[in-house]
Amino acid sequence: MIYKIKGIILEKDTNMIVIDTGGIAYEAACSLATYSAVGNIGDACELYTYMAVREDGVYLYGFASKEEKRLFLMLTSVSGIGPKVAVKILGGIGCDSLISAISSSDHQMLAAIPGIGKKTAERIVVELKDKFESQQAVFAPNDVREEVALALVNLGYKLPESRKAVEKCSPNDDFETVLKKALQLLSGKK
Repeated sequence: MIYKIKGIILEKDTNMIVIDTGGIAYEAACSLATYSAVGNIGDACELYTYMAVREDGVYLYGFASKEEKRLFLMLTSVSGIGPKVAVKILGGIGCDSLISAISSSDHQMLAAIPGIGKKTAERIVVELKDKFESQQAVFAPNDVREEVALALVNLGYKLPESRKAVEKCSPNDDFETVLKKALQLLSGKK
């Protein structure tokens, strides 16, 4: 699992960014919003990441914000929506518009994204509308518990169970302590 990468931008294209992190360069697929937010070649950059392991390879997806990553994870929980399509949706309308479209059941806004048909747009709204309100960030923006919950999702745990585990941890603990406690809770050890 790679939770976050920090380094210098070596290459940049509308759908990917290459970041050098001290001699190792990572290529991460990204949305247009992330592409615009990270800066130029040679600038310092920090990306939250999601690593997808498939039969044909290992793929890294990068996000300029935790919010964009959280929405990405919600989109990939919809049947028929994989990481590539989720990035396309985020790049097509952005985080704020996606939140608005799901909250207001606006199928047309989602269907206007190239490659997203009416049925897919309807499925996104149906599967995420109820989940969306119950899974809004339950922690303060800088709360380390939210970071740990997202890291646990990268390890294969579901977002709701991850959040329940980290809720039992102190917001004053550091990342490693919260992660250790949450993993113990999730594995059934006390």
